[in-house]
Amino acid sequence: MEIEKRERPSLLIIDMVKETFKRNLSITPFATQIIAPINSLITVFRKGGWPIIFATDAFNREDFIFKGKMKPHSLAGTEGAEVIDELDRKEEDLWLPKPRFSAFFNTELAKWLREREVTLCAVAGIATNVCVLTTVLDAICHDFKAVLLEDCTAAVSQKIHEQTLNIYRKTPLYPLLKIASSNELETELLKCHKTVC
Repeated sequence: MEIEKRERPSLLIIDMVKETFKRNLSITPFATQIIAPINSLITVFRKGGWPIIFATDAFNREDFIFKGKMKPHSLAGTEGAEVIDELDRKEEDLWLPKPRFSAFFNTELAKWLREREVTLCAVAGIATNVCVLTTVLDAICHDFKAVLLEDCTAAVSQKIHEQTLNIYRKTPLYPLLKIASSNELETELLKCHKTVC
């Protein structure tokens, strides 16, 4: 992949919350595997001075989404809805509790990114086929380019993860929406950093 020199990237880390890791869900082993590559990417973003956002579910027990089969989880204000300690979150990073799946839905994220002249959203976290994907698509809807990070995202199974990625590898949205590894993105960002993006 290539990033244009004028791009200003941001890193969005979605739903890496304590409840997911404490409950040992089907997604937990896959989510655990992406902690190291996400932290590696965080280091690159810090060196570049680019914004890092931790967007986490912050639901209410009576929310509409719990009227189906989904059980209440990641409730606003609980420890379970906090970012896991294993990720390198700093005070200067934005922690963005979100009321639904996308980090853009009913939040001020688009405005916050524009104020920082961001043009590209690199998206990591869980789950690939739900909150990560809706955030990626909403980034495009808000006129930001998007990169879905294939080795920094996870789903409840490797099959669902790969199927989701494969649907979006080649779409008419390319190159506004790209699927890439963290290594590919790091290489481009480091190149960009040296030339001052």
